Amino acid sequence: MTSNQATTGPNGGVDDSDVDDMGPIDYLVVEFAHRTQPGEGLPLFVDLVDRGIIRVLDLAFIHKDADGSVRRMQLSELGPELAVFEGASANVLAQDDIDDAASAIQPDSTAFILIYENSWAAPLGRAMRRGGGQLVATGRLPIQGLLAALDATAEYDK
Repeated sequence: MTSNQATTGPNGGVDDSDVDDMGPIDYLVVEFAHRTQPGEGLPLFVDLVDRGIIRVLDLAFIHKDADGSVRRMQLSELGPELAVFEGASANVLAQDDIDDAASAIQPDSTAFILIYENSWAAPLGRAMRRGGGQLVATGRLPIQGLLAALDATAEYDK
């Protein structure tokens, strides 16, 4: 994701003075094929924010029409449940990021692009940095890959 100048919003965001105290930053793009509403995962997402497990740094919703045209959606179009995130944007997402996300989703779909801090890991990160440590690699294991590895191990053990 491209980094633009950050500002602080009332429900999230970041400024330069926060950086030393932050946890790892991740992003994700979640597509809802043939839908304009984000569905039943929304309350779980709001709960993660409310409990301080994650902090929203930027959030954008996009819709890709059947003809391939893409538009950024306003939170008010998606229902009152998302009003809590008004003003949470730190303007981290650039137009290139939105274009990249749009190319990954199917026509006639809605997606959200979320940049978030793993707030739960911030104390560990601070302690590691104070001790001279620095993060040199990170990654994700897709659940399908983990399941395939477990299946292969189970087959091997037979």
